[in-house]
Amino acid sequence: MKTILAACLLTLGAFTLTGDATIYQFKVKTLEGKDFDIASLKGKKVMIVNTASECGFTPQYKELEELYKKYKDKNFTIIGFPCNDFGGQEPGGATEIKEFCTKNYGVTFQLMEKVSIATSPIYQWLTHKDQNGVEDAVVKWNFNKFLIDENGKYVKHLPSRTLPTDEEVTNWIEGK
Repeated sequence: MKTILAACLLTLGAFTLTGDATIYQFKVKTLEGKDFDIASLKGKKVMIVNTASECGFTPQYKELEELYKKYKDKNFTIIGFPCNDFGGQEPGGATEIKEFCTKNYGVTFQLMEKVSIATSPIYQWLTHKDQNGVEDAVVKWNFNKFLIDENGKYVKHLPSRTLPTDEEVTNWIEGK
């Protein structure tokens, strides 16, 4: 009976009924190939964005950088995950991506290695309710935004058309 109860509790935990699902379980690689432990962001609100250099939404890099600069000292950060899944709009390698983002948009927020939404463990967590405990989210294109609170809990998914500086985002950062 104890074994069955323990198995049930483990199963419930997998569906986050215990409230333990956080993004802090992930380790990723930076664009420079260095290890990055998401747990190092504890205490910060985080926006995660799948980015691309040749997309109609690419000018959002400018607003992402503005948002980052405005709030980076107020327990907020942005993590960009370059992604070539949608229209092949991020064909470059790490050096090309970094150069493009720095030269054209002055990006200083953290960029990670290029990912595929379908196979990236962090994106599996972001897009599946049974893992994040909040909602299923469909990433339909580049520049989708995911909001994570200062405790590593999933808050919300925002589509590509929602600008990084949208009032919904800034109010969330400011705790309004």
